Amino acid sequence: MQSGLSKKQLEQFERIFYPRSIAVAGASTDQRKMGYQWVAGLLSAGYKGVVYPVNPGGGEIMNLKIYPRLTDIPGPVDLVICCIPRTRVLGLLDDCAAKQIGAIYFFTAGFRETGDPEWIAVEEEMARRARKGSFRIIGPNCIGISCPEQGIPYGPSPLVNKIGSAGFISQSGGHAGKMAAISLTRGIGFSKVASIGNCCDLGAADFLEYMAWDPKTGMVGMYLEGPRDSARLIQVMRGATQRKPVFVWKGGRTAAGARAASSHTGALAASPSVWSGALHQAGAVEVNGLDEMADALLLYQSVGRLERANPGIICGLTDGGGGEAVLSADACAGQGIEVIPFTEKTRRELLGVLGQVGSVLVNPVDVSQRSGNLQAFEKAIEIVAADSDVDLIAVYENVDLLIAFLGRALADGMNEIVATAGGKYGKPVIVVSPPGTLDRERLEVESRFSEAGIPVFPSMERAARAIANVRQHCRMHPG
Repeated sequence: MQSGLSKKQLEQFERIFYPRSIAVAGASTDQRKMGYQWVAGLLSAGYKGVVYPVNPGGGEIMNLKIYPRLTDIPGPVDLVICCIPRTRVLGLLDDCAAKQIGAIYFFTAGFRETGDPEWIAVEEEMARRARKGSFRIIGPNCIGISCPEQGIPYGPSPLVNKIGSAGFISQSGGHAGKMAAISLTRGIGFSKVASIGNCCDLGAADFLEYMAWDPKTGMVGMYLEGPRDSARLIQVMRGATQRKPVFVWKGGRTAAGARAASSHTGALAASPSVWSGALHQAGAVEVNGLDEMADALLLYQSVGRLERANPGIICGLTDGGGGEAVLSADACAGQGIEVIPFTEKTRRELLGVLGQVGSVLVNPVDVSQRSGNLQAFEKAIEIVAADSDVDLIAVYENVDLLIAFLGRALADGMNEIVATAGGKYGKPVIVVSPPGTLDRERLEVESRFSEAGIPVFPSMERAARAIANVRQHCRMHPG
């Protein structure tokens, strides 16, 4: 894919996300300290490059030599992780320039976000030295980057996310970490994750511009508080949304939230309505909260574009199908998703399989009258999938009832039918599985569906919202 970025920009980001070597400034032999955990995390996660611990005290950590200074390292250094006290960062930046590194990210905090003029000035000097030394800064006050393909975990951790097509850019290191954790249980795969903190140098616009052209990133999620490059960000976003979905969660929308954002990352306040209008004009989809962000990324990763998004909903795998049908229809209608009644042909065929007494044969369909009959259940899905007005199949599954009434063997059989339905009938499948008393079993089922590429949502309301968000992108950017 031809990139809209300059060769220099591409090289900079390649050294950030695919570094041949990483130096950890502030490495420690004390296992309780972050300097130890950063090194241990990289090694345990299977990072594909070379790790260089750096600390004036020297010594050894996990069979690696600790170099007193960055400039003592014999080989080239692409990326530096900084976890030293803020009083020493300017000297480290001079060494970064001498070593000709690619970039440095600062876990170290206590700069602009403090509001103290002295440390605001230090942060500005950091940016000046980076420009002079021809390297880039991520942060400060951030957790930095993750690239599962390169074996780089998020933060000082051995856990690496599944490789996938989602990119995530966050001014909050905590939110990025929570998104990484959510993805491990829900099967969201990431190409790149960037916690960008105060953005004294590289900002949200820079990372979005790169991810917009990155062939390994198919969609981008963003958490923003108050980027100082907001005008450029919106301009970059206009181009990015023409290429792939961009889902944005804007924090600090209330007076209290804006105050918290200011002390968190030094963010500048702006009217929520101004932000919403700007995001819409730029073609981005605004979401509210981390769960809604994760749901949108999961759905788009699993099913891709949804031009119409009319669901065919199947309820009552055991009992309670009537109530589930009403709940599902209301949840979809609440998000502007029309649950179109099945065609007359579909209803006749469902009647032949399910019978009339106690069955709801419109849309959603209640299949509880033939509960436990695997052949009838599979046939019902086949009939719904064949309806010309159905764009995707949604199965409402209550794991507690399914196992309690039918037993594990029959429940597994029904789940196998659902897991293979998308491939058989050529329409995307989603599952709604609310939490209950058998949560361990529910998570096992969710994992099975994730392996089959089927997204699972904890409620129909969240599933409907995800459908609405993905459809909104498709309507703003017709394929």
